[in-house]
Amino acid sequence: MYARHYRRGMVMVVLVGMAGLGLATCSRPGDIGTCKVALDKQRYEEGFKCLEPLARKGNAVAQSTLGFMYMKAIGVPRDDRKALAWSRKAAVQGDASAQTNIGVMYLNGWGVPRDDHQVLAWTLKAAAQGNVVAQTNLGVMYEKGLGVPQDDQQALVWYRRAAAQGYAVAQANIGALYMNGLGVPQDDQQALAWTHKAAAQGYASAQHNLGVMYMKGWGVPQDDQQALVWYRRAATQGNASAQNNLGAMYMNGLGVPQDNQQALAWYSKAVAQGYALAQANLGAMYMKGWGVPQDYQEALAWYREAADQGNAVAQNNIGVMYLNGWGMPRDYQQALTWCLKAVAQDDAVAQTNLGAMYMKGWGVPRDAQQASHWFHKAARQGYADAQQALEKLGSRKHLVQ
Repeated sequence: MYARHYRRGMVMVVLVGMAGLGLATCSRPGDIGTCKVALDKQRYEEGFKCLEPLARKGNAVAQSTLGFMYMKAIGVPRDDRKALAWSRKAAVQGDASAQTNIGVMYLNGWGVPRDDHQVLAWTLKAAAQGNVVAQTNLGVMYEKGLGVPQDDQQALVWYRRAAAQGYAVAQANIGALYMNGLGVPQDDQQALAWTHKAAAQGYASAQHNLGVMYMKGWGVPQDDQQALVWYRRAATQGNASAQNNLGAMYMNGLGVPQDNQQALAWYSKAVAQGYALAQANLGAMYMKGWGVPQDYQEALAWYREAADQGNAVAQNNIGVMYLNGWGMPRDYQQALTWCLKAVAQDDAVAQTNLGAMYMKGWGVPRDAQQASHWFHKAARQGYADAQQALEKLGSRKHLVQ
């Protein structure tokens, strides 16, 4: 049976963002300009006290900013009710940032019941004014089918409008569409160009994706050193997927000397953010005793954390632990249950393991045809162990004949 210990996954991240602390600059003391100086220097309590009287006098920018501060707990305790109230006051005056943020509140059910139609209505108002966050959010809605029919081409239209204004999130999302051939022909060079635009602005998700492109050789020559550079840039900004992938590079000695302790350190950073694949990788380190004392119970605990989030790697590896009786009594039915969870996600390693279970009669009736079926499914995904299993299965059939 095969356990997977890491995965260098590509995550093309699509984010629904919020309009933030963008204030128009004025020069007179006691006006918005004074508030902006305080906020720019992160003197948030001072900034709040400056904004509140202006907001009460009907200044839409001050009202919108107060709403955002309550929504994000910047200088004040989080209060969704007050966030919505101030945002509405600004939004009815046509403030695009407030309109965008009300859409986000309806999307997440912050202070209001979740409502895709309200999300769409408020986001359209802001997008029509050229607000880049709203335009990008509208693209996300079309890409995901949130409150609108799913339509990758419409998603691209809105992403392009925001990207033309230099908005990095939209640029990264266009790169993702080209990478995956969604709404456009698949094109690694276009994916690279758009992703690089966003990464050059310091956008962590794009930096991560650029690292994946170098690691995989998608649109660029394969280069682990360049992958490492971009992963580090994203990881130092707290991008959990980049932290996980750095851990995988240290674990496997890709572009760096193999180093279990560095792998453990980077996996742990991603785990602290609840990142499921890093939890699975940490489980594998405990299962194998890589950089930590071997501890099946600790391994199982981390696998379960990841599996509860639907991570197929962890689900497969829990099955492997039950099959081998590692840290628990051997249990073929539990092994089968967990293996099937991962198979349902089209995981090639789990498909190979299911084939092995049919070949051996572990938890299922022995069935060479079913074994061959699952080996073929995994082999079509390029999984070498499945191809080897097929060759062995063919040799055995030949001997029987």
